[in-house]
Amino acid sequence: MHLHDVWFVIIAVLWTGYFFLEGFDFGIGVLTRLLARDRPERRVLINTIGPVWDGNEVWLITAAGATFAAFPEWYATLFSGFYLPLLAILLCLIVRVVAFEYRAKRPGERWQVTWERAIFWTSLIPAFLWGVVFADIVHGVAIDRSGDYTGQVWDLLGPYALLGGLVTLSLFTFHGAVFAALKTLGDIRARARRFATGAGAVTAVLAVAFLAWTRGSGGDSASLATAIAAVLALLGALGANLRGREGWAFALSGVTVVAVVATLFLTLFPDVMPSSSDPAWNLTVENASSTPYTLKIMTWCAGIAAPLVVLYQGWTYWVFRKRIGTQHIAEAH
Repeated sequence: MHLHDVWFVIIAVLWTGYFFLEGFDFGIGVLTRLLARDRPERRVLINTIGPVWDGNEVWLITAAGATFAAFPEWYATLFSGFYLPLLAILLCLIVRVVAFEYRAKRPGERWQVTWERAIFWTSLIPAFLWGVVFADIVHGVAIDRSGDYTGQVWDLLGPYALLGGLVTLSLFTFHGAVFAALKTLGDIRARARRFATGAGAVTAVLAVAFLAWTRGSGGDSASLATAIAAVLALLGALGANLRGREGWAFALSGVTVVAVVATLFLTLFPDVMPSSSDPAWNLTVENASSTPYTLKIMTWCAGIAAPLVVLYQGWTYWVFRKRIGTQHIAEAH
């Protein structure tokens, strides 16, 4: 296997890790308005991700940085052609960080409610737009011989891309709901399980349609296997949630996220960005990659740093593993 193939796999793993972790993170943000009935319950939901949300975003920074270093042509075309949706995602993530940090800086109810609404919208919008972006990457966009995007911004909002956005939004919301059931106590825990049942059913319908459409436009036996695994894992998560097996429900919803992302990357390979204008102009792992020497240096660095990051983040989740409820929210807040 060539190093450019290895780095395609590494980047796929980084994006998978990001969507697995930030998926339930976004889902919790959406649930602050759809599940929580009052401000103490919103506090409970926010506190379930309070110690880990910023660590989850490290995966995005690493994935974008690895793409820039390993596949500069891919990075250039992606971040120029998808400038507006990616800018919208970036602005949402910035406002979201400020909302988490500033929400409790003042005791006024209007101040805190405003930032809580910001958390909701800046979780919902990226959850939808990430699906649009990756659906467009897999489906192909208008790229010319020089690797420049020649379409318009509304060309990125085709039916397949919009369906992809609905799939990621519903899947992340479901992922967040089973995480909320796993991490909370009392009435909010029971309601999270009930909400997860409805959200999971909607996700199943959308995911089956999206994966079938994806398979119809390409892919091999490996992508077919991961697509089937995604559907089975989602159904398993729904069944575990109905039986009150919250740990299994969360694990299987995570497998669903992993399998969906794997299906997209397997369908994409060996391209990194297909051209809808002419297949001869596709960006591939070979013509979009850095030099072998650059990839070799990056491989050594990743081999040393990645295990340390994973161990530290795993330790963080272990330390903050206990459930919380409204009884743990201080009255002064």
